[in-house]
Amino acid sequence: MEKNQQQFSLWYFIIAFFVLTVFQSLFFAPHVENLTYSDFKSLLRTAQIEEVTLGTQRISGSVSIKGLEKVLPPEKIKRLEKNLEKTDEGNPVHRFTTIRVDDPTLIQDLEKFNVRFAGQVESTWLSTLLSWVLPAIVFVGIWSIFMRRMGGASGVMEIGKNKAKVYIEKETGVTFDDVAGIDEAREELMEIVSFLKTPERYRRLGGNIPKGVLLVGAPGTGKTLLAKAVAGEAAVPFFSMSGSDFVEMFVGVGAARVRDLFARAQEKAPCIIFIDELDAMGKARSMSPMGGNDEREQTLNQLLVQMDGFDTNKGVIIMAATNRPEILDPALLRPGRFDRNVAIDRPDVKGREKILKVHTKGVTLSKDLDLTAIAAKTPGFVGADLANLINEAALLAARKEKDAVEMADFDAAIDRIIGGLEKKNRVINPQEKETVAYHEAGHALIAMFRKHADPVAKISIIPRGIAALGYTQQLPTEDRYLLKKTELLDRLDVLLGGRVAEEIIYNDISTGAQNDLQRATDLSRHMITQYGMSEQLGLVTFESPRSPSGFEMMSHSQKEYSEKTAQTIDEEIHVLLSQSHERVTKTLNKKKAVLEALKARLIEKEVVERLELEALIKEYDTAV
Repeated sequence: MEKNQQQFSLWYFIIAFFVLTVFQSLFFAPHVENLTYSDFKSLLRTAQIEEVTLGTQRISGSVSIKGLEKVLPPEKIKRLEKNLEKTDEGNPVHRFTTIRVDDPTLIQDLEKFNVRFAGQVESTWLSTLLSWVLPAIVFVGIWSIFMRRMGGASGVMEIGKNKAKVYIEKETGVTFDDVAGIDEAREELMEIVSFLKTPERYRRLGGNIPKGVLLVGAPGTGKTLLAKAVAGEAAVPFFSMSGSDFVEMFVGVGAARVRDLFARAQEKAPCIIFIDELDAMGKARSMSPMGGNDEREQTLNQLLVQMDGFDTNKGVIIMAATNRPEILDPALLRPGRFDRNVAIDRPDVKGREKILKVHTKGVTLSKDLDLTAIAAKTPGFVGADLANLINEAALLAARKEKDAVEMADFDAAIDRIIGGLEKKNRVINPQEKETVAYHEAGHALIAMFRKHADPVAKISIIPRGIAALGYTQQLPTEDRYLLKKTELLDRLDVLLGGRVAEEIIYNDISTGAQNDLQRATDLSRHMITQYGMSEQLGLVTFESPRSPSGFEMMSHSQKEYSEKTAQTIDEEIHVLLSQSHERVTKTLNKKKAVLEALKARLIEKEVVERLELEALIKEYDTAV
């Protein structure tokens, strides 16, 4: 689109330049003489000049070339006949033009040779004015066209108007049938659509429709999709805008757009206003340390005023979506503005299966493909992730020229999304490959020998992504929302399994455990400071809640506890990691035979599945 706009503007400038050049050459170009002043004086002295008109800058008139052969050489006569403009075929009289020079005897010569002459006032103000004004008008016209093409509704003359896209009835192509895995949120919004269609059903008991509905959820959970479904189901106008569309570099533009949006909505009521990414304009107001007037806060103030001012009985409903509700201004969330908060959580295994069924409607699947198994392999995936997974699997199947998408394609797509692109061509020396094999084998064995750890699904030492030289894939048997201390300690052990395996085998360590150590440290810190899992510190949390304004970051995030407590927190984290290190070392020393066997199998095959891992443990685990 940008390329077409650039071509459009370039062609207009080329055309304008051509038009101005032609205009200047036709109307404002200097008149070229066709007779030199010396020849003019010669013809005057030979009585060939019949009449002249004297201007301030030029002299024009008529000359008879009859009898010129007596006074001029033949070649000069031919040149005059060629240059001079002939006025009459029957009378050899020609028009001439010459540039006037400073000649004080000119008038005396004209009188001496009885030549009729007259004066002419040459006005230059009109040509000068046109030569300046006309190009300016042309370029202003081109500039206005250019601005309209490039800026659309945000042009200079329409900068205060909103950019809302208006959908009527089912123009979005999305209905509630396309929404799956978030049944509770869908029911809430279906009630809104029902009110817009049959408001008397609710008003007969004195109830009023909520003014605003706020959709809250992680990115990709389906907030915008739900809004489009509402637009597809409700037979009313649907105004869709992003929070960033209100904010511009010019002061007051955002507030003007808010006013314009609500004015249009009132005209087309009943209708729905949807503001995506509300946090872009609804961030909590605070005292700015730099002072000044914040354009975003003016926009937010105007939104609050408009939400208080319009009449809900007309059927204007405001919907908004955000994935950062903690930073929104409290005034937005009070009753009377956004009355309802609809939380959209990550789907569970049944929700993921429903989402997969929706997104695979147009995909050719293998007959033996089990969507339930795929849903179980994708914990934590949201709707957008699952849609991307299906697309990746279809692309992989098409690349291999298959007739249908198979389970192997989905497995490869899951690995690609989680671990990154496979780098089979990356050259790894044998020593590093062996180190990676021991590292991943350590993770896998600790996960297999910990009661509360998630089961291992696959182990791979194929490099993926930017820095991952291998990975151990664990899949939970069920969705979990609460974790006990024993379960967290088992997860901590799994994170340290790779590092400890390297220590046992090489009596040395590498940089490969950097990410594991970071995650283990974070998990330990959360256990101590957030979950109250320290016997020494007791039932206390030490991390202050997240501030919506972010002002505490500018005040160096002062801690709300003493230095002694901070030291105790560090000591408790160290104790957790040290105890985990001892447990893992003890386990891997007992299972060293299995560790060696799994390492050898990984070097041989690069990928080991769960069934093969279980067979290896059964064969080589001789520890009692």
